[in-house]
Amino acid sequence: MATAFSSDGEAVLRRELGPAAAPRRDLCGFYEMGRAAAFVRGGGFRKVALQFPDELLADAAAVAARMEAATGAEMYVLGDTTYGSCCVDEVAAEHAGAEAVLHYGPACLSPCRKLPVLHIFGQQPLDVGRCAEAFRELYSDRQSRVVVLSDVVYAHAMDELEQQLCPEYPNIVFSRVVCEDSPGPAPPGEVRQFGRQFPVEAPGGLQDYAMFYVGAEGLALTSFMLTWNCCPFSSFNPTTGCGRRETLNVNRALMRRLYLVERARDAQVVGILVGTLGVVGYLAVLQHLRELLRRAGKRSYTLAVGKPNPAKLANFLEVDIFVLVSCAQNSLLDSSDYYRPVVTPYELELACNPAREWTGHYLTDFRDLLPGACAYVELPPAVPAAEAVPDISLITGEMRAAHLCDPPTPQLPPSTALACRDQTRALAEISPAASFLESRSWQGLEQRLGQTPVSKAVQGRRGIAIAYEDEGHEQP
Repeated sequence: MATAFSSDGEAVLRRELGPAAAPRRDLCGFYEMGRAAAFVRGGGFRKVALQFPDELLADAAAVAARMEAATGAEMYVLGDTTYGSCCVDEVAAEHAGAEAVLHYGPACLSPCRKLPVLHIFGQQPLDVGRCAEAFRELYSDRQSRVVVLSDVVYAHAMDELEQQLCPEYPNIVFSRVVCEDSPGPAPPGEVRQFGRQFPVEAPGGLQDYAMFYVGAEGLALTSFMLTWNCCPFSSFNPTTGCGRRETLNVNRALMRRLYLVERARDAQVVGILVGTLGVVGYLAVLQHLRELLRRAGKRSYTLAVGKPNPAKLANFLEVDIFVLVSCAQNSLLDSSDYYRPVVTPYELELACNPAREWTGHYLTDFRDLLPGACAYVELPPAVPAAEAVPDISLITGEMRAAHLCDPPTPQLPPSTALACRDQTRALAEISPAASFLESRSWQGLEQRLGQTPVSKAVQGRRGIAIAYEDEGHEQP
């Protein structure tokens, strides 16, 4: 774990760089230029942001030039996204004054707040015949109830796969990719999650179905398996051409997540990590988490650090645990290399809301926790400390407070480390580390116009940071 926080730079200096990715030949087909140009012209947009993931940046200049020629609009390429590349970076697009966004590559399909968005996934090749053959090998019973899911980059081939399998499998169901956020809850007998939509007609509901996923192993598949953990999963990897039954022990993964829930119950200082600025409802869930932590008697601090990594979060040693507010695909962060655990909003709710019980259904979309959503659970009334049922930590074995307090935490005088904990006037010791964190602040680069003296450019240091050429000598 120590190597995640500090390094002498040797690995970077010795790393060999491979050749840059060559631009694609069939840009019009892969990037659906005709559909994208019709979207721009139909909306009358004059400035459009093109968002590419790192693996597609080699095509960015050529795509932007062709789009400008086809539409007459100005195109701005967004390369280094603020958060995950699967989310639409509305903040960077607004910096360029864009009126719409063309999002290329894999996407989490989380609804955006402001700008019109067109998703162009990129039509990755799929051997439909081999995929159908792998499906028949995995499901020899022709009466099997199976839901077919796919990575968004293979969605274009699902119609052809459906034509091959539906005559043989009468109970097969193909999910559809839905880029627009449908208002209101899904009607009975229909599932809408992760930008997918499919009907469920079995008497026992979704648990009577198996899941067949077309795509490589990754965050999307992990989210599906944890959310629909009552269903057996199989997958087909188009890159290798192999199908398999997924052997990931979902129960073991859930045990790991439930262990993190117990860590969240023990925590006294919680850092709320802002992992998105574009998904609808992120401000509402931030406020919801602050209120939940306040009622649970925990201190919370909101942190916007961009893409989280172990080195960044190790700067906040005063924080006991972090909660990541991100899209459904990026919320399941593997924090095994982090100095402090990182949980999801749903896991924090399990830890701090006594009214929410574990039902076996895992939630990765934070919008499901908000008032009016399908999984919203209202906070119960406050319980006096004298009537609270004692709770013992399963990790430390110590007694902890598990009841909700109604009054707000009082402001502390600068010269004391004691404060009233509840209406019984009991005293609680305030963590000095938490008080220190409350006083910390950072500032980035600022334009101090008229305040910074003008000076001539001078020659800087040469070499690398750990061993400059003039190290130990006075600068001329």
